[in-house]
Order: sequence, then C-alpha cells, then structure tokens
Amino acid sequence: MGGLPVIAAVDGSEPSLRALDWAVQAARLHGAELLVAHVWPWPPNIHGAPEPPPTAPPAVEDPVLDGVRERLAGREGMPETRFTTLSGTPSAALPELGGQGRLLVLGSRGRGGFASLLLGSNGRACAVHAGCPVVVVPHHERGRGAVAEPVGRVVLGLEPQETVDAVVDFAFREALLRGAQLQVVTTYPVPFSTLTLLGAPQMDLTDPEGPQIARETGQEQRERLEHATRGRASEVDVDWVVAPGDAAGRLVDASDAADLVVVGRHRHRLRHAGMFVGSVSNAVLLHARCPIAVVPPPDH
Repeated sequence: MGGLPVIAAVDGSEPSLRALDWAVQAARLHGAELLVAHVWPWPPNIHGAPEPPPTAPPAVEDPVLDGVRERLAGREGMPETRFTTLSGTPSAALPELGGQGRLLVLGSRGRGGFASLLLGSNGRACAVHAGCPVVVVPHHERGRGAVAEPVGRVVLGLEPQETVDAVVDFAFREALLRGAQLQVVTTYPVPFSTLTLLGAPQMDLTDPEGPQIARETGQEQRERLEHATRGRASEVDVDWVVAPGDAAGRLVDASDAADLVVVGRHRHRLRHAGMFVGSVSNAVLLHARCPIAVVPPPDH
C-alpha cells in the first residue's frame, strides 16, 4: 500500500485511547506514518444539520488532540505522527478518511456509549463502508489489553467459496509481520450423521473413516490459502482448523488466544443495511475478545 498511514480515530474516550495505543504499535510494525484523527461533531439539531455547519478548529487547537499529544509525549520509538481534525459526523467522515489509509483503527465504543453495547454505530459504519481494513479494539471489560504481551497468533475466518484473496492476503501478511502463527478456521454444515461428534474440538481429517465433507473442506481450505498467498503459505506456521457448526462461535472462542482476528466483508451483502458486514463478521465484531480486522473486497 505504499506510504499510506495507519489512521487512529480518537474522541477522548477510554476505548478510543486504547485503540490509539494499538494503532501506534501497528504503525511501528508496518513502518508507516500514524495519522490521529478527531471528528469535531455537529451538534444535534432536530431540524437537520445547521446552516452553515460549524467548522472544526485547526488540529493544533483541538483539545481532544491536545490530550492525545500529551499521552504520546516522550514515548520511545514513536512512528512519524501527524494530526487532523474533521468536521461532520463520525459515521460519515471516518469511512471517507479510511480511503486514505492502510488501516483505520477505532475503539468498540466512543463517548456516550454503554459498555454492554459492544459495538457502536460509528464502528458499524466504518466496518461497512471504509475503503481500507478496519480494526476494532474491544472494550477493556471483554478483551485483553490493547498493548498486552503478544500471543503470537493471527486468526483468519476462511470460507473457501466466499472469502476473497484480499482478506486471506491481509491475514497472511499480518502473521508474517508479527512472526506469528496463522490459525485458519473453516467450518461446514453439520450432517445429521456427525451430530455425535460435535463435542470434539476438531475432527481428525486423516482418519479414513471421517466424514467426507470434512476431508473435502480441509482440502478446499488448503488450496484456497495457497492460491491467495501465491504459493507463500509455507512462510508462516499454519494451524489448520476444520470443524462442524458455527463459524462465528469458533472465531469468538479463538479470539481468547489471538492478537488479531481477520474476517471479510461480503460484497453481496453490502446492499442490505441490516446485515452490516455479514452475520459471521457482525457476530465476531460484537463478541470477540481481541482486536478484529474487517477487510473490504478489492472492488469497494
């Protein structure tokens, strides 16, 4: 992606500052510039937007960004950092800004949110509409620290027939950059004959008596990863997980021992606002306990 920055969206809230800390690490990892952005929101108006809308102050006069500068002051190894203040609504301004970045990072809730509502409207809007991968850092009450000691694992939710190359490539590159294991999770519908096996964490695909659908799914999974990484899959340690049942549940469980969970945004679901990013991706955004990356299709 060349010189595109890692963008951290902040509003002064604790969740956004956790996301900022994660973005700092990501910018270091990618050797990229860090762009810290604050949207100066328009005040509520029951008659519509004000005429003319208020203008955001310059970044050097923005009190939220002043607080961020104080937070970052004196940190060692800081990437090149700049600041910007935007005017408008975060749900519109942040996805548009995402088109200028390699990553857009934000907290699961901002000001005015409730910890029990694990993903706010701004996070949903960015996950659906931003033109770059969006990373949502979960609230501290359900996740590990944003700058916790790395686990050494990136988890990829892979549907061989649906997940586009951009999603697989993103997860592969993140694992490669981090020197981490890439855990590839693929699930398949549960035939009635395998219901008794649901208690097993993973089926043994080498067992000649195992269900044919499991063996076929495992083969598709490997072929898909090799194709999307252009034959480079062997450059990372891959943990292959093929299991019956619920993909979202498997990914949420995997997030307990992961640094990042990567899911895709399905092209054919974008038109349905109620689906947001697809049922699996939406469930992972709501419940995962580590940062989640939602990667858009390349034609977004």
